[in-house]
Amino acid sequence: MSERKELPYMIRFSRRMTISITVSPERGIVVGAPYRTSAGTIDKIVRGKSEWINRTLEGFRSLKRLDKKDGYSDGDEIMIFGRFHKLRIIPSSTRFVRLSGSNIIEAGVNGEVDPLLVRALLEHWFSTTAKQKLTAMFAEMIEKHRSRGFNPSAFCVRKMKKRWGSCSSKGRIALSYDLIRLDDVFSEYVIIHELCHLKHHNHSSDYYTLLSDVFPGWKSVRKELRTYLR
Repeated sequence: MSERKELPYMIRFSRRMTISITVSPERGIVVGAPYRTSAGTIDKIVRGKSEWINRTLEGFRSLKRLDKKDGYSDGDEIMIFGRFHKLRIIPSSTRFVRLSGSNIIEAGVNGEVDPLLVRALLEHWFSTTAKQKLTAMFAEMIEKHRSRGFNPSAFCVRKMKKRWGSCSSKGRIALSYDLIRLDDVFSEYVIIHELCHLKHHNHSSDYYTLLSDVFPGWKSVRKELRTYLR
């Protein structure tokens, strides 16, 4: 790890021919450099890009993370269906997760409470809940827009930590189960986004014309969706 007071960054050497800089919320600043590149050369390039790097880092501060990577404990707040719920961990001979009232999630845990185990328990519940709700919502969207002739070859809800949805060249549509954490409008947008790819498997002007026709206001929804991290 090479570090300056203002901009700490990680260097990854490889057989690449040029130097690259990537900035992400998870990994921070990562510099890809050819073997034998001097530290001074790398530092000079990073300093030369400092304005862009700082602007990018500033943008990350407005992002909202849905998951706690180190697990969950009693009293934590968890977003589900677009609203925050308080987590209550309950000693139990069996493991379970359930909604209690309008803003409580109860998790039954047997034995010592391990935050990572609680996280895994919640993730399984998110997945199961999402498969039920998003499958029904997907069917409703197909029916609602039947006149458009959307005809996917397959559909599933699964773990997708880098994308909210996908549409393969063969018409298979997949949704991330993490959509269940957010308000329904985001699921509707992602579903329509992928359905439109059945007609235009690209991001051409024709694709966006269709998307705007089927889902007016998609730009503002997409902008907000991009503020959530998993």
